[in-house]
Amino acid sequence: MTRISEEMTGTSVTWRLGTRGSRLSLRQSELVADELRRQFPDVRLNVVVIETAGDRAPDVPLEHLEGTGFFATALEAALLDGRCDIAVHSAKDLPTEVHRDLRLAAFPRREDPRDVVIARGGRRLASLPAGARVATSSVRRAAQLLHLRSDLQIMSIRGNIDTRLTKLDQGTCDALMLAGAGLLRMGWEGRVTEWLSPEIMLPAPAQGAMAVQVRSGDHAIAGAVGAIDHYPTRASVEAERAFVARLGSGCRAPAAALAAVEGDSLVLEGMVARVDGSIIHRYHARGSPASPQELGRAVAEHLLAQAGSFFLEKPRPSGPRQRAAIGQASRDQAVPDRGRAP
Repeated sequence: MTRISEEMTGTSVTWRLGTRGSRLSLRQSELVADELRRQFPDVRLNVVVIETAGDRAPDVPLEHLEGTGFFATALEAALLDGRCDIAVHSAKDLPTEVHRDLRLAAFPRREDPRDVVIARGGRRLASLPAGARVATSSVRRAAQLLHLRSDLQIMSIRGNIDTRLTKLDQGTCDALMLAGAGLLRMGWEGRVTEWLSPEIMLPAPAQGAMAVQVRSGDHAIAGAVGAIDHYPTRASVEAERAFVARLGSGCRAPAAALAAVEGDSLVLEGMVARVDGSIIHRYHARGSPASPQELGRAVAEHLLAQAGSFFLEKPRPSGPRQRAAIGQASRDQAVPDRGRAP
């Protein structure tokens, strides 16, 4: 029994977990609650569903919504006004700046961060016919996909995982691209027709990770939640978040990052791209897991220096497509395909 649970012995303690109302969000909250119950069996955990800006406009592409943190802001407000004590986020939905009165108390063990293809007829990406309609809500995925297959048609799609799968089954599109972690957590990985390696499709920063947020002043809860923190996941996610924070791109620009602890090192690969996929810049470097933000900023600085004004330019409206991988690390240093965090 830990020190925090000894303090609670003989008392009735209830913690309220704030979450979005989607099936995946509720499942993620359940996973966090299970971890906390294993650590603190005497604590009662109640789930509080919070509606977010992203949920209120389910059919509007994210790039058309104002601001950032479409899914996180409402949960943070619920923490601040006392409607919940703990908020469970998909870490990739969090703004890069955390409210000064809140803290990220835990990053539980990361799920597989890779993207997946779910295609009708069980097709893989390479076997999709020219003109096939591929649906995704992510400009990052769209840019990398167009870099590989400029002959495919990109469709914007919103909605929860089950809604998107239904649209695929109804013939709205020929294939979906999604984060594989959500399918694994829901037990729907059997729908996947291809797992995409990071060399082909670099994931979004913090993809596959959950973040557990609390009020900075709630030291007892923060200490308890810290018991489910996974250090390799935290180091990786903090490096990826520092990378995108230095770029200043929020969730709108085609940017990607993936880090992993390898032995005594933290390896981070970052990417920036034109929206049309005509040019992609990738770079990776090694650093210390004890200084993840420093590594994230360094990789971002390198890419900004390599890309120059390219990062701010609009894609050309016409003309032959050009593909270049500028600033790419040498093949003998390439970051290997990764599954789950160690």
